[in-house]
Amino acid sequence: MVGSVNIDQQGKGGYVSDEVLGTFLPIVVYWVYSGLYLMLGNMDNYRLHSKKDEDEKNLVSKKEVVKGVLLQQIVQAAVATVLFAVTGDDGESGGDRHASIFVLGRQLFVAMLMLDTWQYFMHRYMHQNKFLYKHIHAQHHRLIVPYAFGALYNHPLEGLILDTIGGALAFLVSGMSPRTSIFFFSFATIKTVDDHCGLWLPGNLFHIFFKNNSAYHDIHHQLYGTKYNYSQPFFVTWDRILGTYMPYELERRPEGGFEAKPVKDCKEH
Repeated sequence: MVGSVNIDQQGKGGYVSDEVLGTFLPIVVYWVYSGLYLMLGNMDNYRLHSKKDEDEKNLVSKKEVVKGVLLQQIVQAAVATVLFAVTGDDGESGGDRHASIFVLGRQLFVAMLMLDTWQYFMHRYMHQNKFLYKHIHAQHHRLIVPYAFGALYNHPLEGLILDTIGGALAFLVSGMSPRTSIFFFSFATIKTVDDHCGLWLPGNLFHIFFKNNSAYHDIHHQLYGTKYNYSQPFFVTWDRILGTYMPYELERRPEGGFEAKPVKDCKEH
């Protein structure tokens, strides 16, 4: 397969194939990055909701969230294993190994657009279809106050449709190699965790380069925002084109932290 070491020729093991890294590294990255937010502590001066709200308003325990995320990641790993097995090339592919910066950039951009497009329309449909929302997507919205390691807390079927199938389509449509997918899916994982971290940290590069960020997604998790801000995880393009974009303002709370408030005329719609 592409990027894997031929153990028979080398005469020894010790190396991990790109396919294995592409399957499991994003899972490790998820827990490491969300763990960093846990290590930062409460960060009361930068929270979008108080710690009290996080503890009292959410409708699911953190133990159940961890179990739900692990279940989704097991399914994700299984699908990735099958996908790499089906698309793998047993020969050496020098073109994949020595792709130009332009080709890599194009592949990553196409993958981002594909994932955004798939997730926007699937996510929006799960809100508009009352059966799907009640029985599937409502599980994710039990987290009224999002936090980092709850980013992938979904119904297993939603995780399969939105994240796993969406990621597979991004991989296939972009034409990226397993090696490139390591970086893409690790980055997408970090971005998704950051969007759910519930913090507005100064100097956060995701807030500088992406309009789709923790405050933007926090609006969607509130009752008044469930018909807006469907876009994830990178851009806000489809929300703007299709009229589901809800702008917001950040205001300092007297007790510390920030509050993302929608623009009034948008909130009234």
